[in-house]
Amino acid sequence: MIILPAIDIKDGKCVRLFKGDFSKTTEYNKSPIDQAAEFAKFGFKNIHVIDLDGALEESLVNKSIIKDIIKNNNDVKIQVGGGIRSLDSIKEWFDVGVDKIVIGTMAIKNIDFLKRACNEYKNKIALALDVRKGYLALSGWKNQTKISALDFAKKIEHYGVSRIIYTDIDKDGTKMGPNINETIAFAKEINIPLIVSGGISSISDVLNIKKMKPKNVEGIIIGKAIYDKSINLNELSEAI
Repeated sequence: MIILPAIDIKDGKCVRLFKGDFSKTTEYNKSPIDQAAEFAKFGFKNIHVIDLDGALEESLVNKSIIKDIIKNNNDVKIQVGGGIRSLDSIKEWFDVGVDKIVIGTMAIKNIDFLKRACNEYKNKIALALDVRKGYLALSGWKNQTKISALDFAKKIEHYGVSRIIYTDIDKDGTKMGPNINETIAFAKEINIPLIVSGGISSISDVLNIKKMKPKNVEGIIIGKAIYDKSINLNELSEAI
């Protein structure tokens, strides 16, 4: 089970949102670069980095910060998303050492783009499905659709997506525990590795998911519980 501590960047700072609401943002003192260094110091080999400004503006905004994170952490696999809208952008990130690129809104708006990206970069494209009550939300979760997350996942099942990042928006940033039953039910219906995201509140949540060994669940993204110190990094590192 892969543990991916999360770094969400807005206005050059580490932040966490409450249920994806940009008006309910908590800023943290540590810079994204320092935070990544701390995660690496505790032995985490994977970090999930999202450019929230990029997701909103549909362009790469915090590129220089993310490049410094990659440059300073050669032994860590950095997964990057937010504002990635072209194959040129994807190539640029891989050229500077990103391990996986996360595509969300653009993949859903333009399914052919997702297919081309997967064909060009084998096993390197992660698909972000941001889900509210079973339906996909786009553009930094601002636009709610009537597209079924499961129907979409089944539609692209043979494209070669390396993993799906399944975020329950109603749980994200709440520390109320993940919607694990719905997430596991989703994972059982597809043949793509899945990353659980949203609502992790304690080390018990992590250990319970690991103990369950759910089909197709590859890992867990953890954000707010780390920043609010509900989860101790040393204890979490021992759970890797």
